[in-house]
Amino acid sequence: MFESPLTGRQLITQFVDALQELPEVDADLDHWEPVRTHGDRGYDAQVDLHVAGKSFVLLIEVKKSVFPRDVRQVAWQLREASHGRPAGQGQAPLPLLVAESLSPGAKELLRSEHIGYYDSGGSLYLPAPGAYLYIEKPPPKALAKSVRTLFTGRRAQVLHALLVQHQNWFGVTELAQQAIVSPATASQVLTELERFDWLVARGQGPSKERHLREPTALLDAWAKQLATIRPPNLRRYYVPGTKAEMLAMRIGEVFDMHDVEYEVSHEAAAQRYAPFLSNVSQVRVRALTGANADAAIGDLGAHVVNEGANLGIIDAKSSGELLFRDRVDGLWLASPIQIYLDLLRGEGRSKEMAEHFRKERIGF
Repeated sequence: MFESPLTGRQLITQFVDALQELPEVDADLDHWEPVRTHGDRGYDAQVDLHVAGKSFVLLIEVKKSVFPRDVRQVAWQLREASHGRPAGQGQAPLPLLVAESLSPGAKELLRSEHIGYYDSGGSLYLPAPGAYLYIEKPPPKALAKSVRTLFTGRRAQVLHALLVQHQNWFGVTELAQQAIVSPATASQVLTELERFDWLVARGQGPSKERHLREPTALLDAWAKQLATIRPPNLRRYYVPGTKAEMLAMRIGEVFDMHDVEYEVSHEAAAQRYAPFLSNVSQVRVRALTGANADAAIGDLGAHVVNEGANLGIIDAKSSGELLFRDRVDGLWLASPIQIYLDLLRGEGRSKEMAEHFRKERIGF
């Protein structure tokens, strides 16, 4: 049963209205009540379409949201509905999916199957013989929001764990422990990733395990979402009396002395893993906020500045934001995944360095 803020009928009406707005196009809703052709298989609506003198019949299936893993079933269902139902003028009916939201991967798969689609954001694809229609628009707000929340907060910690250990298989409980989240959060994230067809699974019940088979796709999606996610707060300081190349080590020593949980990230960390720049003028550190961190910053002699900063502090509210940091030559460095994502948000040659770092250190 179709359940959505937009009813199936409203989506069909929106689709027909969108067709009517195109030049030399006329569309009429012929049937709405599902017409079943083979037992419980059928379609939800029939639309008579006329494009520049050519006539077509569209058999419409309505869904709330569609992800890559759903496409195979939808494609089979639509083809079954249109099989053996010749339309007027000898033209076979065309299957078309109307949904409140379609993920980018689902759209790509539908196009490869030559199945038309329309979503509530206004994207339209109709590969009709002699009347090819293709309109690409931003995803509906509901889909954009659900995808964005996957890459923030504790859910992002689960993604971080999967990417850092992308060669491993995980049960829900084990993954939750690695990511420092509840099993419920880990399970929710795995369910979302399965919808994008980025995971493979083995086993059943409590022993079921998953493996991230598409780390590149997941990291690409995270990188793309950064533009829509509010960046973390950055406090800018100037630390006197220390050369740039020695500043990171001095920060590490003072933070360790005050028992501050921290990790060096951005250019200063990337340079240690995969040298790219001739020099790094600023060290950016993600650190747990609190009295210990304030005392350490005070001992460094750091003072707040608007320009000329050589130290940037990114406030972390929990240890989950420091996942998978690594001790290298006496200094805590952020995980390569975190460094890459931080570089993408940087200034100057930071984005260029990010691509170099991903190729040299991450490898996917």
